Amino acid sequence: MALYEYTIGRQGRELRVFSMYDEQGDVDEKYFPAPVFKGFHKKKIRFVYEAVRLGIGCREVILSHSNLLLAGFLVKVFSPQTKLILLAHGIEVWQKFPFWKNYMLGKCDRVLAVSRFTKTRMMALHGIAEKKITVLNNCLDPFLQVPPGERENPDLLARYGLTKDNIVLLTITRLSFKEQYKGYDNVLYAIEKLKEKYPGIRYMVVGKYDEEEKSRLEAIILALKLEDNIVFTGFIADRELAAHYNIADLYIMPSKKEGFGIVFIEAMYYGKPVIAGNKDGSADALDDGNLGLLVNPDDANEIAGAITRVIRNKTAFIPDPKQVMEKFSYPVYREKFWKVLEEPRPSPFPSSTGPGFPGD
Repeated sequence: MALYEYTIGRQGRELRVFSMYDEQGDVDEKYFPAPVFKGFHKKKIRFVYEAVRLGIGCREVILSHSNLLLAGFLVKVFSPQTKLILLAHGIEVWQKFPFWKNYMLGKCDRVLAVSRFTKTRMMALHGIAEKKITVLNNCLDPFLQVPPGERENPDLLARYGLTKDNIVLLTITRLSFKEQYKGYDNVLYAIEKLKEKYPGIRYMVVGKYDEEEKSRLEAIILALKLEDNIVFTGFIADRELAAHYNIADLYIMPSKKEGFGIVFIEAMYYGKPVIAGNKDGSADALDDGNLGLLVNPDDANEIAGAITRVIRNKTAFIPDPKQVMEKFSYPVYREKFWKVLEEPRPSPFPSSTGPGFPGD
């Protein structure tokens, strides 16, 4: 959306959006009109060919994932004056690349890292000069539903067997057996420590799950005797997200491999206290603890302590909505992104062709 708005009123600017995996009908016209979008539905060779063909001669080519570096590299080979920008999120760039991929990364003119954690990791692992990498935090969706206001939602509470007297902890994530880093395991162990003192505590985990991971978690729940305390909702539609945030008392996800964590800023937008891990990009979303509580994601006792602090004085941990919007609103994001786009294009004759960024 920010890119489309940038092209409006700027002579000679036009946006084209290519997606390797989406189908043509997957475009959401809230963000940009359908004619600028082209989906390739997993036809990778065709995607690369068309992206390179169209990218040659463009002012900017923006890669939304490091797996697209080949297409960007080929554009740069034939069109060195094109500014090549990579969006770097999280775990996909938190590991060493083979030489050829690091060489292609070196042809990028600018990397936009979603958090300071990602920036630091990329500088250490890939030798990126600090002047070539900028932190651009994610923002709130400008079309996010307005906070509902009243917590009472009898139909939703009844769906999950909850009452208005329950203390509801919420996590929204995909549960995958291959990706056990979101921290919900240790939330279970924390709740086991708190259930006697707070018998009305409930942990609602929202999102798709694979059966292997669901079975693993159910075994933990059975061993900890938490059958009455845990609710798995499965997938819910986007239109119901606001209502689910609204019935929660706090949002918790002590992850260890979060690039940033849009769910954290969404929870804060809906006026919920937030508890997150202190070992990844979550710190950016919580403004280093100014907007929520950061805990050691491996320490169930520390997690239990943070939950207790919120339960005892919930209003003290509700984030300042003005501060949240000043840091993570869409207009703030758009201004920062546009500033990067306004930077001068690189020289077509870089002084270095080896690993690292041209000109370093």
